[in-house]
Amino acid sequence: MEKTRYQQGVDIIKEYTLTDNEEIGTHMDIVATFKDLAPDLESYIVEFAFGDIYSREGLTKQQQTMVTISSLVTLGTEPQLELHINTGLTIGLTPKEIVGTIVHLIPYTGFPRVLNALKIVKKVFAQRDVKVNE
Repeated sequence: MEKTRYQQGVDIIKEYTLTDNEEIGTHMDIVATFKDLAPDLESYIVEFAFGDIYSREGLTKQQQTMVTISSLVTLGTEPQLELHINTGLTIGLTPKEIVGTIVHLIPYTGFPRVLNALKIVKKVFAQRDVKVNE
């Protein structure tokens, strides 16, 4: 039986989500936060972003997440960046890959965005007791 877009999205979100640390937000927390304002947000996130986009072939989970992190750094969207740095660790990006991805952006997005992003990296790594040299 073929999965629905929604079920495919939920399965991917579960794979990308750390569940044993309540300090760390998840994609479904976003849905819950805005359910009263935008009840259709859930379908956009679950069905479209994860069911359609994250399920595409061509990039590994790690590559997709590095692209997402790069885009969020460039946009300066720290709350979403925090979520996707956690996602990166959960799906197997190394701390060096995450830091390297962000530092690589200096010539393209500038020092201020990169420095802001590295503050978020420090926060996430501290929450998860992760060291860069691991």
